[in-house]
Amino acid sequence: MLQQPSWRTIASLSHCSSRAFAAPLAASLRCRSQRMYSIHADASVGTSITDIDPSKLSVTKTANPKALLPPDELIFGRNFTDHMLSLEWTASEGWLPARITPYQNLSLDPATCVFHYAFECFEGMKAYKDKNGSIRLFRPDRNMARLNKSSARIALPTFDGDALTELIGKFVKLDERFIPDTRGYSLYLRPTIIGTQRTLGVGPPASALLYVIASPVGPYYRTGFKAVSLEATDYAVRAWPGGVGDKKLGANYAPCIVPQMQAASRGFHQNLWLFGEEEYVTEVGTMNLFAAIKNKQTGQPELLTAPLDGTILEGVTRDSVLGLARERLEPKGWKVDERKFTMKDLADAADEGRMMEVFGTGTAAIVSPVRRISWKGRLVECGLEENVEAGPVAQQMKDWMESIQYGDEDHPWSYKVPA
Repeated sequence: MLQQPSWRTIASLSHCSSRAFAAPLAASLRCRSQRMYSIHADASVGTSITDIDPSKLSVTKTANPKALLPPDELIFGRNFTDHMLSLEWTASEGWLPARITPYQNLSLDPATCVFHYAFECFEGMKAYKDKNGSIRLFRPDRNMARLNKSSARIALPTFDGDALTELIGKFVKLDERFIPDTRGYSLYLRPTIIGTQRTLGVGPPASALLYVIASPVGPYYRTGFKAVSLEATDYAVRAWPGGVGDKKLGANYAPCIVPQMQAASRGFHQNLWLFGEEEYVTEVGTMNLFAAIKNKQTGQPELLTAPLDGTILEGVTRDSVLGLARERLEPKGWKVDERKFTMKDLADAADEGRMMEVFGTGTAAIVSPVRRISWKGRLVECGLEENVEAGPVAQQMKDWMESIQYGDEDHPWSYKVPA
């Protein structure tokens, strides 16, 4: 049975049509001459329907509290807190009242659109406990903005980021006993939005579910804060121009597992994703990548990372490292640059003694130093001595970030959850 097109589909087609015919010729030619690397969809929720209202939150506490595991027994993403936060959305009513309930299974029809067409996006963020016992979130406004971008791109609803942050704070406060006190540990938060309409028709979902679950975690890698080895991957592509590599969609992650398994079978921790015949360095595993090298002509130390061209995820940790580097390293003579660079550039820097260090950044791992990269039958050394697990920049970034995250440094990036 064919479905009637939704108001959002009609509006989108009408908008595109009017722009195409009304735009001046010069503008049309200009658009065609510029290569689109990413589509930035408009907000999918109109102003005429209800947005999130934290005052309508209802709370049902669990009758069976879980036992806490010792921090050294925690495995990333395997254990969860007592409760979950959830909000339903419909195209006709908007966001329905939020609920905190005992952690439980979801009940979804086999025809639910998320199972068939990957209407799913998510975020990764953390809650920390400072020395005074207060709960802190790290730059939640950035996570909310990125989740809205991801959701809008796949025709799922958008929301008021401040309202959801307030709800997440209440959820975390209820389950605060799960936040480990040990430094390096935290409560990982996973906000997720899925399309829930029961249909096999392909179109914008008329209903959705936003939920948040939480997991107490330690170091992402079982080896802890130790350098990893990478395999430069040119036989598979993580993202491409015009795709959705800059959005945090579940559909971006599953295709990367087989290449990761293949790299692991050859003794490497993660893939270093290369792109194009030039072998541009893009990301490492599920993280952004930074390289510290000395400029070939001037000898000036440079901190490099790939630019946000639509194929790179707008990492919150990436942005934080860039901000800290510009504030604290540039006055010391560093150049901080977002530009394209190739695997050959890294190999040349290593061969010529200009390589300083390489590291990945992300919410789960925060900072992950790189010891060596396998490329074209050789191992490219990334500046670390055999008995050293992190270079000075990676170590400094880790220390600076944790100081802010745990509230040791008073900083606007640290959001203190109301008591």
